[in-house]
Amino acid sequence: MTAPAPDALLAELHKAAAAVTSTAAKLADEDVLAPSALPGWTRGHVLAHLTGISNAMARQLEYAARGETVDLYDGGQEGRNKAIGMAAGHDAATHQADLQAALDRALAAFDTLEYPGSVGPGWQAPISYRGGVVFDGGLALWRELVIHASDLGTGLGPETWSRQFCEHLFDFLSPRVPPADRLVLQPLGLPPVSIGSGGRSTVVSGMITDIAAWLAGREPSLGSLRASAAADGVDLPELLPWPSGVPTVS
Repeated sequence: MTAPAPDALLAELHKAAAAVTSTAAKLADEDVLAPSALPGWTRGHVLAHLTGISNAMARQLEYAARGETVDLYDGGQEGRNKAIGMAAGHDAATHQADLQAALDRALAAFDTLEYPGSVGPGWQAPISYRGGVVFDGGLALWRELVIHASDLGTGLGPETWSRQFCEHLFDFLSPRVPPADRLVLQPLGLPPVSIGSGGRSTVVSGMITDIAAWLAGREPSLGSLRASAAADGVDLPELLPWPSGVPTVS
């Protein structure tokens, strides 16, 4: 599995941002207050988070352009959660305006990377997110936009995720496999992919989007998942928590 090339990733970011803003534009005030697919979160919480992560990634690139790094969120996880809670109850128009401004800011920062000799940082410039580089930040924003668009529950479910995005999730979410386990992911009609290095092997088969949704902790939308071990049907294995890129502040 390989990540998209920088120019392809840039195109995916624009595509994902357009899908999110188009979806948000259709929401009325009562829609924003309705539950999302995430337990305990309304659609307003999801929109506030999308605004926050877009601004956070923009700031990563803006500091990288000066040869500096900065924490992803002021106040770490606690600061992130507080900001989401404060903004979640905004009306639809405020959410739409804030999200559009944040995405415009983030995309403008990534767009400076497209042209040789631009004033922006390179794709390999260091950022603080996961101790990585700008390219890692681009992949992170891609994940956030695509997955949380599905969490809004407005028709962009996991069944709409591309093969390339699903294969990226297989790679990124491989740390969720417990140390004792090895998962053989068998997307229907596609080559198998092994993740994890433990001695207990389980085959997880189904549509590629259902497998990716399950790995991401989302409800598979096509109902195709099956798990087997030694040719016998078994329950899907328990996964470890999602790998967090935000240090917790004590």
